[in-house]
Amino acid sequence: MTKPILAGALALATSLALVGLGLAQPATGLSSLRGASVDEQVPVEQVFQQETKRFNREYRQQPPLIPHSVDQYQIDIRANQCLSCHDWTNAGDRGAPTLSMTHYLDRDGVEMDEVAGTRWFCNQCHVPQVNAPALVENLFEPSASR
Repeated sequence: MTKPILAGALALATSLALVGLGLAQPATGLSSLRGASVDEQVPVEQVFQQETKRFNREYRQQPPLIPHSVDQYQIDIRANQCLSCHDWTNAGDRGAPTLSMTHYLDRDGVEMDEVAGTRWFCNQCHVPQVNAPALVENLFEPSASR
């Protein structure tokens, strides 16, 4: 073998060996944002339950929070279980709030008889309300003119 090829092969082998040793080192000294070791089990102290009383909105145009569980609701490309109560054709019979008329406008502002595809996935804007502590510090102050 020529000397340059031998030197290159030796350098490659040394590099691979060092990388392998680096990957094989245990993850000691690392900690996560939760303040525990990466591989340490952290017990959950309390499970927060769904809050059934309505929460106030904190800013203009805030989507309403959902005051009931939606754990078993089907919301996918084929079905939207929310509409069984909240669509304008059913809301009166079910005693549920009707969707805003903005949910029936297509992207060009044309009014339709059914929910627009851009508003089909309710949980991209609406979330279940729960009385749980904030995960991170929040200095948000509600608008004075709610």
